[in-house]
Amino acid sequence: MGHADTPSRTWTFYNGDWHDGNVALFGPRTHAVWLGSSVFDGGRAFEGVTPDVDRHCARINDSAAKLGLKAVVPQETWLGLIQDGIKRFGPRPELYIRPMYWAESGGPLSVPADPESTRWCLTMYEAPMPALGGTSITLSPFRRPSIDTMPVDAKAGCLYPNNARAMVEAGRRGFDNCLLCDLLGNVAELANANVFMARDGIVYTPIANGTFLDGITRQRVIRLLRHAAVEVRDAVLGYDDFLEADEIWSCGNYAKVSPITRIGTRLLPPGPLYRKARELYWEFAHS
Repeated sequence: MGHADTPSRTWTFYNGDWHDGNVALFGPRTHAVWLGSSVFDGGRAFEGVTPDVDRHCARINDSAAKLGLKAVVPQETWLGLIQDGIKRFGPRPELYIRPMYWAESGGPLSVPADPESTRWCLTMYEAPMPALGGTSITLSPFRRPSIDTMPVDAKAGCLYPNNARAMVEAGRRGFDNCLLCDLLGNVAELANANVFMARDGIVYTPIANGTFLDGITRQRVIRLLRHAAVEVRDAVLGYDDFLEADEIWSCGNYAKVSPITRIGTRLLPPGPLYRKARELYWEFAHS
């Protein structure tokens, strides 16, 4: 993607029409700008496919309801707009597909969003799939919130500053990413993706315990591995478990399935179970 000041090629459907470029959506009194009432989701187009994009369209509507917004766009409408938008980029584009809802104004007490003021858009932009290099990770000093403190069961914009500060802190120590723990000290996820590890031929992933979003790609990879007779365990995992792992990989919509090749000072070459997970996902995506 381009620098923040020079966005990559972008099309946005808003107020009944497509707009070229980084179209302005908000004013200074827009509720979402100062009080965080926004949700989004992320689909992918690459190699002529859009895997699980229907599930991403369903989840954006679910996220809206969880933040007190009105999910005013039916799933089939999202899907139709996505197919229409892809055509604007030429053959086989690599795109990030982002439906969004937000509140324009607040209710009687200002802080809660007024659901009747819900606005929406679909923005799609060129975003090449990341190269398959190695990623280094460490343990973040920051924690993931729990469901009783933040709406972690929604893909809400208000959750991401916490992940961003964790990634920035890790970067200052020379790492690409980091593992965040829940409030009890159990590993929850990476700063921008779900995480898997393997040891002694068994795949493990942190149990979805209400502190992070149980990702659509995560769910898909678990099902694909189990269908291929690979044992996958949702488990309570500590940082020490990852330090002792044979393999670690990330799993998320943006990069799909990617290897982690260093944790702390320990090097980890990509292993057979990571390769199996990535191969199975690509077969599914093109099926």
